[in-house]
Amino acid sequence: MGVTKTDLFTPTQNELSAIAKALAHPARIAILEYLLECQSCITGSIVDKVGLAQPTISQHLRELKAVGLVQGTVEGTAVCYCINPEKWRAIQALWNGFFDHYQAPDTTACC
Repeated sequence: MGVTKTDLFTPTQNELSAIAKALAHPARIAILEYLLECQSCITGSIVDKVGLAQPTISQHLRELKAVGLVQGTVEGTAVCYCINPEKWRAIQALWNGFFDHYQAPDTTACC
């Protein structure tokens, strides 16, 4: 979406869209699942777990980091990644708020 069109939408709509875009690749979901499973900072083992090349993993991590889902710290020549707990909870609240807007319609009122 062009930069000039994002102003037509609320900040929440733009944020949810950016998060959805970051989550829209199965490799990123696999990376997040692995980080959630490990519950610690991870470096090179993501490559072994996901099975993609290091540059590809790095690109996916950059996308996840851009929306704040993961955070990384430099340790020597490696970057250690983990879930960003504060942002994770904030994103969870955003999505819960989005999904909580749904009210099951009367079965006769729905197409």
